[in-house]
Order: sequence, then C-alpha cells, then structure tokens
Amino acid sequence: MRKTLLAVTLGTAVTLAGCAQMGQDNNTDVYKRSGNTMNVTDRNDLYNERGVPNGDDARMNNFGYVRHQQSPVRGDANLYNNMPTFNRERAADLISKLCTQLPNVKDVATLVTDEEVLIVYDTDTKNRQETADQVKKTALSVVPRYYHVYVADDPRLMKDIERFGRLDSNSRNIDQIIDATIQRMLKYPQGRKLSDGENENGEMINETNDRLDRDFHDGTPKPAKMNR
Repeated sequence: MRKTLLAVTLGTAVTLAGCAQMGQDNNTDVYKRSGNTMNVTDRNDLYNERGVPNGDDARMNNFGYVRHQQSPVRGDANLYNNMPTFNRERAADLISKLCTQLPNVKDVATLVTDEEVLIVYDTDTKNRQETADQVKKTALSVVPRYYHVYVADDPRLMKDIERFGRLDSNSRNIDQIIDATIQRMLKYPQGRKLSDGENENGEMINETNDRLDRDFHDGTPKPAKMNR
C-alpha cells in the first residue's frame, strides 16, 4: 500500500513540475524562433497578421514589425519560399478604386507596366491641374517609388491603354508603343512638380541612368546654345 501511494505521489509531482515548466516557457519574453524570424508580437511565422487587440481599434491601425537574422552557418542562405511580389494587376485595380473616391473623378482606367503607371480618367472638375495632381499622387502612394506616373483627363484615351492590358514587358515593340501613348498623355495636365529634383511625373532630373531610361520628359534642363 505504501509503495502504491509513493508511486502516485511521485507521478503527481512530476506532472505538476512539467506543467509549471510549460507555463514558465509560455510566459517568457524570448519566443522560439521559427525559420529566420523572431520576436513577432503574436508569434506568427513571418509577420503579425492579426495584430494585438487594442480596444475597438481596427486591424488596419496596427503597426508592422518583423525582425530577420542572417543564418549563423557560414554559406547557409536563408530560403524564403513565400517571398511577396508586386502584382501589377492588383495595383492597377487599387489605383482605379482609390481615384474614383477623389472629388469630381467619375471613371478611371489604369495601366501598370514594369516602370510606368498610365491613368486615364473622366472628370467634370473646374481645376484640371489640381485634379491631375490628386490622381497622380494617389497612384504614387501605391506603386514602388521608381515608377513614373502619367495622367490624362480624356476618356477617349481609355481604349489606348485598355489594349495594352493583355501585353507584357516582353511583347514586341512594347516600349515604342507605350512611349507613343505617353507622348499623347503629356499634352494633358500632369499636376505639380513633385520636388526640386523631380518633374511632374516623378522622373528624376539628371538621374544617373537617364541614358538607359526611355523617358523623354524628365525635366532635364536643355544645354544653352553657344554663340559662334
């Protein structure tokens, strides 16, 4: 009887010790690493999708924080199987949706290429320059910063960019075709200059890759003619 009671007592003690250790592990501030990410607020694998509940705040109010570490093994490359990529179709969809929320903008067609955004819209605004500036800056808030944005408030041009929707960066003569359309769009208001170093379309003035870039409206000052 004593042996049985002793065995039960020891078993209970071991179980309680294990539970206590698990509780201590759950309360620790240093989380177990998952892949190459650590110290994410809710221990999600790569990023904090749901955030931390904070009263009635919406999920979109949460900050984002992720920390990655290089592998301690020399020559061991970190493999990211689900690396996010820029989806041009979704970007075009988002830009068109956001622009229709702007005052006096009724219809928007957007084309996103590998380096440009072409936006044609229908508007009844009395200030075409201001509306063009709003449309352009809306697009710039969506795409990577190296993109250039061109706008036109002429619905007749929508068919021009619509026919590019099935093409891609490898389509034959695509550069010349896009450039011809941009030339036509530049005849319409483009909004204000973005900064002292950028023109209305976000093209850098005297940028280092200006010769490689196919832009032709980059705002680069023309050299003065020398008197002979």
